[in-house]
Amino acid sequence: MKAVKGKTIKFGNNIDTDVILPGKWLSLIDPKELAKHAMESLDSEFPKKAEKGIIIIGGKNFGCGSSREQAPLALKYAGVQCVLAESFARIFYRNSINIGLPVIEAQGVYEEVAEGDEVSVDLETGKIQDLTSKKTLQGTKMPPFMMDILSEGGLIENLRKRMNKK
Repeated sequence: MKAVKGKTIKFGNNIDTDVILPGKWLSLIDPKELAKHAMESLDSEFPKKAEKGIIIIGGKNFGCGSSREQAPLALKYAGVQCVLAESFARIFYRNSINIGLPVIEAQGVYEEVAEGDEVSVDLETGKIQDLTSKKTLQGTKMPPFMMDILSEGGLIENLRKRMNKK
């Protein structure tokens, strides 16, 4: 996985994990069932909108709150290809990488990219192209070890493949 592309859906600042996936759904085990409840308090149609593959544009501190791994998992299985935000809560950022959901910090992304724009993201370089407005933004580059984790679908698969090589 080197690049992703999709239409955008925007959310604001301080989107916490309880908004991404409400706590009442944490007893669900199947990621596809979790996905049905992603962002439901902000947009009841989110799972339907996301199923074709979307890119979330967030403001500052996306993924703040509790450290629940189910929040990025619900987004990934709903169809989110990538989350671009001004900044992320650190634990959400790492949980996302660990489950294979690309996340990139990009200053100005919230103001520069409109809802519904088609965006292409090069994960290795951090280059973000808004194919609708023809604007280009620079996000953070993904380090090689994180690219390895993402390309293998998450940390567990990455570790499994590394263990089998020995």
